[in-house]
Amino acid sequence: MKVYRLAVPLLLALSPLPIIGHADEHFPDASWQHVATDPGSWSSSKLAKAEAWSQQLGSTAAMVIQHGLVVAQWGHTEWRRPLASVRKSLLSALIGIAVDRRQIDLNATLGDLGIDDNAPSLSPEEKTATVRDLLEARSGVYHPAVYETRRMAELRPPRFSRTPGALWYYNNWDFNALGAIYEHAVGFSIYDAFEREIARPTGMEDYRPSDGTYVSGAASIYPAYTFLMSARDLARFALLYLSGGKWRDRQIVSTQWIQDSTRDYSQSGFGPGYGYLWWTGFADNSAAPIVTLPSGTFFAWGAGGQFAFVMPAYDLIVVSRDGDPSLREIGRLLWLVLDAAGLPDIGRDASIEAARGTREDGAALNQLFPGKTLIFGNTTAGGSFRMRLDRDGGAALLKGPDETPSDSGTWSIDDNKFCRDWQKTRPYYACLAVVRDKARVEFFDSNGLMVIDARLGEE
Repeated sequence: MKVYRLAVPLLLALSPLPIIGHADEHFPDASWQHVATDPGSWSSSKLAKAEAWSQQLGSTAAMVIQHGLVVAQWGHTEWRRPLASVRKSLLSALIGIAVDRRQIDLNATLGDLGIDDNAPSLSPEEKTATVRDLLEARSGVYHPAVYETRRMAELRPPRFSRTPGALWYYNNWDFNALGAIYEHAVGFSIYDAFEREIARPTGMEDYRPSDGTYVSGAASIYPAYTFLMSARDLARFALLYLSGGKWRDRQIVSTQWIQDSTRDYSQSGFGPGYGYLWWTGFADNSAAPIVTLPSGTFFAWGAGGQFAFVMPAYDLIVVSRDGDPSLREIGRLLWLVLDAAGLPDIGRDASIEAARGTREDGAALNQLFPGKTLIFGNTTAGGSFRMRLDRDGGAALLKGPDETPSDSGTWSIDDNKFCRDWQKTRPYYACLAVVRDKARVEFFDSNGLMVIDARLGEE
Protein backbone atom coordinates (compact mmCIF):
# COMPACT_ATOMS: atom_id res chain seq x y z
CA MET A 1 0.00 0.00 0.00
CA LYS A 2 1.17 3.52 -0.75
CA VAL A 3 0.17 5.76 2.14
CA TYR A 4 0.69 9.51 2.26
CA ARG A 5 -0.42 12.00 4.87
CA LEU A 6 -1.88 15.38 4.15
CA ALA A 7 -0.06 18.46 5.28
CA VAL A 8 -3.25 20.52 4.78
CA PRO A 9 -5.32 21.03 7.98
CA LEU A 10 -8.76 19.48 7.90
CA LEU A 11 -10.59 22.75 8.49
CA LEU A 12 -13.32 21.82 6.06
CA ALA A 13 -14.42 19.08 8.43
CA LEU A 14 -15.81 21.77 10.70
CA SER A 15 -18.29 23.01 8.09
CA PRO A 16 -21.79 21.48 8.32
CA LEU A 17 -22.71 22.64 4.82
CA PRO A 18 -21.80 20.90 1.56
CA ILE A 19 -19.08 22.72 -0.36
CA ILE A 20 -18.74 22.07 -4.08
CA GLY A 21 -15.47 23.34 -5.55
CA HIS A 22 -12.42 24.44 -3.57
CA ALA A 23 -9.94 27.18 -4.35
CA ASP A 24 -6.97 25.00 -3.35
CA GLU A 25 -8.03 21.99 -5.47
CA HIS A 26 -5.23 20.11 -7.22
CA PHE A 27 -5.83 18.35 -10.53
CA PRO A 28 -3.83 15.39 -11.84
CA ASP A 29 -1.73 15.88 -14.96
CA ALA A 30 -0.74 12.77 -16.90
CA SER A 31 -0.97 10.85 -13.63
CA TRP A 32 -2.23 11.43 -10.10
CA GLN A 33 -0.10 13.34 -7.62
CA HIS A 34 0.52 11.98 -4.13
CA VAL A 35 0.69 14.16 -1.05
CA ALA A 36 3.84 14.68 0.99
CA THR A 37 4.03 12.88 4.31
CA ASP A 38 3.21 14.74 7.51
CA PRO A 39 2.96 13.09 10.93
CA GLY A 40 0.25 15.49 12.11
CA SER A 41 -2.38 14.48 9.58
CA TRP A 42 -3.59 11.12 8.27
CA SER A 43 -2.77 7.97 10.24
CA SER A 44 -0.86 5.45 8.13
CA SER A 45 -1.64 2.64 10.57
CA LYS A 46 -5.37 3.33 10.37
CA LEU A 47 -5.23 3.57 6.58
CA ALA A 48 -3.59 0.15 6.67
CA LYS A 49 -6.68 -1.12 8.50
CA ALA A 50 -8.86 0.34 5.74
CA GLU A 51 -6.74 -1.45 3.15
CA ALA A 52 -6.97 -4.73 5.04
CA TRP A 53 -10.75 -4.44 5.27
CA SER A 54 -10.99 -3.59 1.56
CA GLN A 55 -8.91 -6.61 0.62
CA GLN A 56 -10.94 -8.81 2.96
CA LEU A 57 -14.01 -7.82 0.95
CA GLY A 58 -12.29 -8.76 -2.31
CA SER A 59 -11.79 -5.27 -3.70
CA THR A 60 -9.41 -5.11 -6.67
CA ALA A 61 -8.57 -1.41 -6.28
CA ALA A 62 -9.25 1.57 -4.03
CA MET A 63 -8.22 5.22 -3.87
CA VAL A 64 -8.52 7.86 -1.14
CA ILE A 65 -8.15 11.41 -2.48
CA GLN A 66 -8.33 14.73 -0.65
CA HIS A 67 -7.87 18.18 -2.17
CA GLY A 68 -7.22 16.42 -5.49
CA LEU A 69 -4.18 14.55 -4.14
CA VAL A 70 -3.86 10.82 -3.49
CA VAL A 71 -3.69 10.06 0.22
CA ALA A 72 -3.63 6.28 -0.24
CA GLN A 73 -4.28 3.70 -2.92
CA TRP A 74 -4.01 -0.04 -3.25
CA GLY A 75 -4.73 -2.73 -5.79
CA HIS A 76 -4.77 -2.40 -9.56
CA THR A 77 -6.04 1.14 -10.09
CA GLU A 78 -5.18 0.86 -13.79
CA TRP A 79 -7.43 -2.15 -14.51
CA ARG A 80 -10.41 -1.32 -16.70
CA ARG A 81 -13.30 -3.08 -15.00
CA PRO A 82 -17.08 -3.09 -15.63
CA LEU A 83 -18.76 -0.11 -13.96
CA ALA A 84 -22.24 -1.68 -13.87
CA SER A 85 -24.73 1.00 -12.80
CA VAL A 86 -22.09 3.67 -12.29
CA ARG A 87 -22.73 4.11 -16.03
CA LYS A 88 -25.87 6.02 -15.08
CA SER A 89 -23.97 8.72 -13.22
CA LEU A 90 -21.69 9.14 -16.26
CA LEU A 91 -24.77 9.63 -18.43
CA SER A 92 -26.16 12.16 -15.95
CA ALA A 93 -23.08 14.33 -16.55
CA LEU A 94 -23.51 14.10 -20.33
CA ILE A 95 -27.19 14.96 -20.08
CA GLY A 96 -26.32 17.97 -17.92
CA ILE A 97 -24.01 19.27 -20.62
CA ALA A 98 -26.71 18.74 -23.25
CA VAL A 99 -29.32 20.49 -21.09
CA ASP A 100 -27.07 23.54 -20.74
CA ARG A 101 -26.66 23.59 -24.53
CA ARG A 102 -30.44 23.36 -24.89
CA GLN A 103 -30.17 20.08 -26.77
CA ILE A 104 -32.36 18.38 -24.14
CA ASP A 105 -35.40 19.81 -22.35
CA LEU A 106 -36.03 18.21 -18.96
CA ASN A 107 -39.74 18.97 -19.28
CA ALA A 108 -40.09 17.25 -22.66
CA THR A 109 -42.40 14.24 -22.45
CA LEU A 110 -41.87 10.81 -23.94
CA GLY A 111 -44.72 11.65 -26.29
CA ASP A 112 -42.98 14.84 -27.39
CA LEU A 113 -39.80 12.85 -28.11
CA GLY A 114 -41.53 9.99 -29.94
CA ILE A 115 -40.46 7.43 -27.34
CA ASP A 116 -42.29 4.10 -27.46
CA ASP A 117 -41.36 0.44 -27.01
CA ASN A 118 -42.29 -2.99 -28.24
CA ALA A 119 -45.65 -4.52 -27.41
CA PRO A 120 -47.30 -3.89 -25.12
CA SER A 121 -46.31 -0.38 -26.15
CA LEU A 122 -46.51 2.71 -23.98
CA SER A 123 -49.92 4.05 -23.02
CA PRO A 124 -50.88 7.72 -23.53
CA GLU A 125 -50.46 8.28 -19.79
CA GLU A 126 -47.00 6.69 -19.73
CA LYS A 127 -45.99 8.99 -22.57
CA THR A 128 -46.65 11.99 -20.32
CA ALA A 129 -43.54 11.09 -18.28
CA THR A 130 -40.82 13.71 -18.69
CA VAL A 131 -37.07 13.46 -19.11
CA ARG A 132 -36.83 14.73 -15.53
CA ASP A 133 -39.06 11.86 -14.35
CA LEU A 134 -36.69 9.38 -16.00
CA LEU A 135 -33.64 11.01 -14.40
CA GLU A 136 -35.30 10.69 -11.00
CA ALA A 137 -36.41 7.07 -11.69
CA ARG A 138 -40.04 8.16 -11.29
CA SER A 139 -41.37 7.64 -14.83
CA GLY A 140 -44.19 5.23 -13.95
CA VAL A 141 -43.23 3.21 -17.04
CA TYR A 142 -42.93 -0.39 -15.91
CA HIS A 143 -42.17 -1.95 -19.26
CA PRO A 144 -39.65 -4.83 -19.15
CA ALA A 145 -36.07 -3.62 -19.58
CA VAL A 146 -32.80 -4.94 -20.90
CA TYR A 147 -29.95 -5.57 -18.44
CA GLU A 148 -32.07 -5.72 -15.30
CA THR A 149 -31.55 -8.32 -12.61
CA ARG A 150 -34.14 -10.91 -11.68
CA ARG A 151 -34.64 -9.10 -8.39
CA MET A 152 -35.32 -5.80 -10.20
CA ALA A 153 -37.90 -7.55 -12.37
CA GLU A 154 -39.54 -9.10 -9.29
CA LEU A 155 -39.82 -5.71 -7.61
CA ARG A 156 -41.13 -3.93 -10.70
CA PRO A 157 -44.63 -2.56 -10.03
CA PRO A 158 -47.46 -3.82 -12.25
CA ARG A 159 -47.74 -2.12 -15.60
CA PHE A 160 -49.92 1.04 -15.62
CA SER A 161 -50.23 0.94 -11.80
CA ARG A 162 -48.70 4.39 -11.14
CA THR A 163 -48.83 7.76 -12.81
CA PRO A 164 -45.57 9.43 -13.90
CA GLY A 165 -43.80 11.11 -11.00
CA ALA A 166 -45.78 9.27 -8.31
CA LEU A 167 -43.33 6.55 -7.24
CA TRP A 168 -39.57 6.05 -7.07
CA TYR A 169 -38.52 2.70 -8.49
CA TYR A 170 -34.96 1.91 -9.56
CA ASN A 171 -35.88 1.30 -13.15
CA ASN A 172 -33.52 0.18 -15.90
CA TRP A 173 -36.16 1.07 -18.48
CA ASP A 174 -35.84 4.73 -17.47
CA PHE A 175 -32.04 4.60 -17.56
CA ASN A 176 -31.81 2.84 -20.93
CA ALA A 177 -34.39 5.12 -22.55
CA LEU A 178 -32.40 8.11 -21.33
CA GLY A 179 -29.39 6.79 -23.24
CA ALA A 180 -31.41 6.69 -26.45
CA ILE A 181 -32.82 10.18 -25.79
CA TYR A 182 -29.32 11.54 -25.25
CA GLU A 183 -27.84 9.98 -28.38
CA HIS A 184 -30.71 11.22 -30.54
CA ALA A 185 -30.36 14.74 -29.13
CA VAL A 186 -26.59 15.11 -29.65
CA GLY A 187 -26.01 12.88 -32.67
CA PHE A 188 -23.13 10.91 -31.11
CA SER A 189 -22.77 7.62 -29.30
CA ILE A 190 -22.56 7.84 -25.53
CA TYR A 191 -19.01 6.46 -25.67
CA ASP A 192 -17.69 8.95 -28.24
CA ALA A 193 -19.46 11.79 -26.45
CA PHE A 194 -17.99 10.78 -23.10
CA GLU A 195 -14.50 10.77 -24.58
CA ARG A 196 -14.94 14.20 -26.15
CA GLU A 197 -16.86 15.90 -23.35
CA ILE A 198 -15.29 14.41 -20.21
CA ALA A 199 -12.52 11.82 -20.62
CA ARG A 200 -10.27 13.94 -22.81
CA PRO A 201 -10.71 17.26 -20.93
CA THR A 202 -10.01 15.56 -17.57
CA GLY A 203 -7.02 13.63 -18.94
CA MET A 204 -8.32 10.13 -18.23
CA GLU A 205 -5.42 7.71 -18.52
CA ASP A 206 -7.17 4.52 -19.57
CA TYR A 207 -10.60 5.29 -21.06
CA ARG A 208 -11.27 4.54 -24.70
CA PRO A 209 -14.65 4.53 -26.50
CA SER A 210 -14.12 0.96 -27.66
CA ASP A 211 -14.43 -0.15 -24.02
CA GLY A 212 -18.13 0.64 -24.21
CA THR A 213 -20.65 -1.99 -25.25
CA TYR A 214 -24.36 -1.84 -25.98
CA VAL A 215 -26.37 -4.70 -24.50
CA SER A 216 -29.57 -5.50 -26.39
CA GLY A 217 -32.36 -7.98 -25.76
CA ALA A 218 -35.92 -8.95 -26.55
CA ALA A 219 -37.39 -7.21 -23.49
CA SER A 220 -37.09 -3.70 -24.90
CA ILE A 221 -35.85 -1.78 -27.94
CA TYR A 222 -33.60 0.35 -25.72
CA PRO A 223 -30.18 -1.17 -25.04
CA ALA A 224 -28.07 -0.72 -21.94
CA TYR A 225 -24.77 1.14 -22.40
CA THR A 226 -22.10 -0.62 -20.37
CA PHE A 227 -18.68 0.88 -19.57
CA LEU A 228 -15.27 -0.40 -18.64
CA MET A 229 -13.24 2.06 -16.57
CA SER A 230 -10.23 2.03 -14.29
CA ALA A 231 -10.34 3.15 -10.68
CA ARG A 232 -7.99 6.05 -11.40
CA ASP A 233 -10.20 7.30 -14.24
CA LEU A 234 -13.35 6.93 -12.14
CA ALA A 235 -11.58 9.02 -9.50
CA ARG A 236 -11.05 11.78 -12.10
CA PHE A 237 -14.78 11.75 -12.83
CA ALA A 238 -15.50 12.01 -9.10
CA LEU A 239 -13.02 14.89 -8.80
CA LEU A 240 -14.79 16.71 -11.63
CA TYR A 241 -17.98 16.60 -9.57
CA LEU A 242 -16.19 17.50 -6.34
CA SER A 243 -14.75 20.60 -8.04
CA GLY A 244 -18.18 21.81 -9.13
CA GLY A 245 -17.82 20.58 -12.72
CA LYS A 246 -14.71 22.67 -13.34
CA TRP A 247 -11.37 21.21 -14.39
CA ARG A 248 -8.71 23.80 -13.87
CA ASP A 249 -10.00 26.79 -15.87
CA ARG A 250 -12.59 24.91 -17.92
CA GLN A 251 -16.20 24.51 -16.83
CA ILE A 252 -17.13 21.07 -18.18
CA VAL A 253 -20.39 20.41 -16.32
CA SER A 254 -22.24 23.35 -14.84
CA THR A 255 -22.14 23.75 -11.07
CA GLN A 256 -25.90 24.22 -11.11
CA TRP A 257 -26.38 20.84 -12.79
CA ILE A 258 -24.14 19.14 -10.24
CA GLN A 259 -26.07 20.72 -7.39
CA ASP A 260 -29.39 19.77 -8.99
CA SER A 261 -28.41 16.20 -9.82
CA THR A 262 -26.84 15.34 -6.46
CA ARG A 263 -29.69 16.44 -4.18
CA ASP A 264 -32.27 13.86 -3.22
CA TYR A 265 -35.70 13.87 -4.82
CA SER A 266 -36.61 10.44 -3.45
CA GLN A 267 -35.73 8.09 -0.61
CA SER A 268 -34.81 4.53 -1.46
CA GLY A 269 -36.36 2.99 1.65
CA PHE A 270 -33.11 1.23 2.55
CA GLY A 271 -30.94 4.23 3.35
CA PRO A 272 -29.62 6.58 0.68
CA GLY A 273 -31.65 9.04 -1.37
CA TYR A 274 -31.71 9.44 -5.14
CA GLY A 275 -31.06 12.45 -7.37
CA TYR A 276 -30.54 12.52 -11.15
CA LEU A 277 -28.86 9.10 -11.56
CA TRP A 278 -26.78 9.70 -8.42
CA TRP A 279 -27.25 8.29 -4.92
CA THR A 280 -27.36 10.87 -2.16
CA GLY A 281 -26.46 10.75 1.52
CA PHE A 282 -25.88 7.51 3.39
CA ALA A 283 -28.67 7.51 5.96
CA ASP A 284 -28.52 4.62 8.37
CA ASN A 285 -31.76 2.71 7.86
CA SER A 286 -30.50 -0.53 9.32
CA ALA A 287 -30.47 -2.58 12.50
CA ALA A 288 -27.04 -1.41 13.70
CA PRO A 289 -24.82 1.69 13.42
CA ILE A 290 -22.20 1.79 10.66
CA VAL A 291 -20.97 5.29 9.65
CA THR A 292 -22.09 8.92 9.75
CA LEU A 293 -21.16 10.82 6.59
CA PRO A 294 -21.26 14.61 6.28
CA SER A 295 -24.20 16.47 4.79
CA GLY A 296 -23.97 16.80 1.03
CA THR A 297 -22.32 13.41 0.41
CA PHE A 298 -23.28 11.70 -2.86
CA PHE A 299 -22.06 8.64 -4.71
CA ALA A 300 -22.13 6.56 -7.86
CA TRP A 301 -22.92 2.90 -7.23
CA GLY A 302 -22.83 -0.18 -9.41
CA ALA A 303 -23.42 -3.87 -8.80
CA GLY A 304 -20.42 -5.98 -7.89
CA GLY A 305 -18.87 -3.36 -5.61
CA GLN A 306 -18.40 -0.33 -7.88
CA PHE A 307 -18.38 2.83 -5.75
CA ALA A 308 -17.25 6.43 -6.05
CA PHE A 309 -18.06 8.52 -2.97
CA VAL A 310 -17.84 12.31 -3.04
CA MET A 311 -17.82 14.18 0.29
CA PRO A 312 -17.69 17.93 -0.46
CA ALA A 313 -17.66 18.85 3.24
CA TYR A 314 -14.31 17.07 3.61
CA ASP A 315 -13.07 17.70 0.03
CA LEU A 316 -12.71 13.93 -0.09
CA ILE A 317 -13.20 11.13 -2.62
CA VAL A 318 -13.20 7.39 -1.91
CA VAL A 319 -13.26 4.97 -4.85
CA SER A 320 -13.62 1.21 -4.37
CA ARG A 321 -13.86 -1.41 -7.10
CA ASP A 322 -15.25 -4.95 -7.05
CA GLY A 323 -15.67 -7.41 -4.20
CA ASP A 324 -19.48 -6.99 -4.13
CA PRO A 325 -19.69 -5.57 -0.60
CA SER A 326 -23.02 -4.72 0.98
CA LEU A 327 -23.76 -1.10 1.85
CA ARG A 328 -22.89 -1.92 5.46
CA GLU A 329 -19.54 -3.36 4.41
CA ILE A 330 -18.68 -0.38 2.21
CA GLY A 331 -19.85 1.81 5.08
CA ARG A 332 -17.26 0.13 7.28
CA LEU A 333 -14.56 1.02 4.73
CA LEU A 334 -15.70 4.64 4.82
CA TRP A 335 -15.64 4.64 8.63
CA LEU A 336 -12.08 3.35 8.63
CA VAL A 337 -11.01 6.01 6.10
CA LEU A 338 -12.64 8.83 8.06
CA ASP A 339 -11.16 7.52 11.28
CA ALA A 340 -7.72 7.55 9.63
CA ALA A 341 -8.29 11.24 8.84
CA GLY A 342 -9.14 11.95 12.47
CA LEU A 343 -12.53 13.38 11.53
CA PRO A 344 -15.17 13.92 14.23
CA ASP A 345 -18.77 12.68 14.43
CA ILE A 346 -18.33 9.64 12.18
CA GLY A 347 -20.36 7.31 14.41
CA ARG A 348 -19.30 4.52 16.72
CA ASP A 349 -16.90 1.74 15.82
CA ALA A 350 -19.15 -1.16 14.78
CA SER A 351 -16.46 -3.85 14.88
CA ILE A 352 -16.52 -6.77 17.30
CA GLU A 353 -13.08 -5.69 18.55
CA ALA A 354 -14.59 -2.43 19.83
CA ALA A 355 -17.68 -4.04 21.40
CA ARG A 356 -18.22 -3.54 25.11
CA GLY A 357 -19.44 -6.51 27.09
CA THR A 358 -19.00 -10.28 27.15
CA ARG A 359 -18.59 -12.54 24.12
CA GLU A 360 -21.16 -15.19 25.05
CA ASP A 361 -20.59 -18.90 24.42
CA GLY A 362 -23.16 -21.46 23.37
CA ALA A 363 -24.15 -22.47 26.89
CA ALA A 364 -24.85 -18.87 27.88
CA LEU A 365 -26.80 -18.23 24.68
CA ASN A 366 -28.97 -21.29 25.25
CA GLN A 367 -29.85 -19.86 28.65
CA LEU A 368 -30.30 -16.28 27.44
CA PHE A 369 -32.58 -16.39 24.41
CA PRO A 370 -35.44 -18.92 24.78
CA GLY A 371 -38.73 -17.12 25.22
CA LYS A 372 -37.16 -13.65 24.87
CA THR A 373 -37.73 -10.81 22.41
CA LEU A 374 -35.01 -8.77 20.70
CA ILE A 375 -35.93 -5.14 19.95
CA PHE A 376 -33.83 -3.31 17.35
CA GLY A 377 -33.82 -1.06 14.29
CA ASN A 378 -35.23 2.13 15.77
CA THR A 379 -33.91 4.12 12.78
CA THR A 380 -35.50 1.92 10.14
CA ALA A 381 -38.39 3.18 8.04
CA GLY A 382 -41.72 2.37 9.69
CA GLY A 383 -40.34 1.80 13.16
CA SER A 384 -38.37 -0.83 15.02
CA PHE A 385 -38.34 -4.62 14.74
CA ARG A 386 -39.15 -7.19 17.40
CA MET A 387 -37.63 -10.65 16.97
CA ARG A 388 -39.55 -13.15 19.09
CA LEU A 389 -37.56 -16.28 19.98
CA ASP A 390 -39.88 -19.09 20.99
CA ARG A 391 -38.77 -21.82 23.34
CA ASP A 392 -39.45 -24.51 20.72
CA GLY A 393 -36.99 -22.89 18.24
CA GLY A 394 -39.57 -20.98 16.26
CA ALA A 395 -38.95 -17.30 15.47
CA ALA A 396 -41.11 -14.41 14.33
CA LEU A 397 -40.08 -10.98 13.05
CA LEU A 398 -42.57 -8.20 13.83
CA LYS A 399 -42.38 -4.69 12.38
CA GLY A 400 -43.46 -1.27 13.63
CA PRO A 401 -45.57 -0.06 16.54
CA ASP A 402 -48.44 -2.35 15.51
CA GLU A 403 -46.09 -5.37 15.50
CA THR A 404 -47.10 -6.33 11.98
CA PRO A 405 -45.76 -9.81 11.04
CA SER A 406 -42.79 -9.35 8.72
CA ASP A 407 -41.21 -12.80 8.57
CA SER A 408 -41.06 -16.14 10.32
CA GLY A 409 -38.52 -18.93 10.67
CA THR A 410 -36.39 -20.72 13.23
CA TRP A 411 -33.48 -19.98 15.54
CA SER A 412 -30.77 -22.15 17.11
CA ILE A 413 -27.35 -22.03 18.74
CA ASP A 414 -24.46 -23.58 16.83
CA ASP A 415 -20.72 -23.39 17.53
CA ASN A 416 -21.17 -20.57 20.08
CA LYS A 417 -23.16 -18.51 17.60
CA PHE A 418 -26.78 -17.45 17.26
CA CYS A 419 -28.25 -18.77 14.00
CA ARG A 420 -31.54 -17.74 12.41
CA ASP A 421 -33.26 -19.03 9.30
CA TRP A 422 -35.87 -16.70 7.73
CA GLN A 423 -38.30 -17.30 4.90
CA LYS A 424 -38.15 -13.83 3.30
CA THR A 425 -35.44 -11.72 4.91
CA ARG A 426 -32.00 -11.84 3.29
CA PRO A 427 -29.64 -13.38 3.99
CA TYR A 428 -32.11 -16.16 4.69
CA TYR A 429 -29.69 -18.07 6.90
CA ALA A 430 -26.97 -16.52 9.06
CA CYS A 431 -24.97 -17.38 12.16
CA LEU A 432 -23.81 -14.46 14.28
CA ALA A 433 -21.43 -13.96 17.19
CA VAL A 434 -23.04 -12.35 20.24
CA VAL A 435 -21.66 -9.76 22.66
CA ARG A 436 -23.83 -8.92 25.67
CA ASP A 437 -23.66 -5.89 27.93
CA LYS A 438 -26.54 -6.22 30.41
CA ALA A 439 -29.77 -5.77 28.40
CA ARG A 440 -27.89 -4.76 25.26
CA VAL A 441 -27.12 -7.56 22.82
CA GLU A 442 -25.01 -7.00 19.71
CA PHE A 443 -24.71 -9.47 16.84
CA PHE A 444 -21.70 -9.67 14.51
CA ASP A 445 -21.24 -11.35 11.13
CA SER A 446 -18.32 -13.53 10.04
CA ASN A 447 -16.29 -10.41 9.19
CA GLY A 448 -16.71 -9.08 12.73
CA LEU A 449 -19.10 -6.30 11.63
CA MET A 450 -22.14 -5.52 13.76
CA VAL A 451 -25.42 -6.29 11.99
CA ILE A 452 -27.92 -6.04 14.86
CA ASP A 453 -27.81 -3.73 17.87
CA ALA A 454 -30.65 -4.99 20.07
CA ARG A 455 -32.24 -4.56 23.44
CA LEU A 456 -33.31 -7.73 25.23
CA GLY A 457 -37.00 -7.63 26.02
CA GLU A 458 -38.89 -9.44 28.73
CA GLU A 459 -40.28 -12.96 28.32
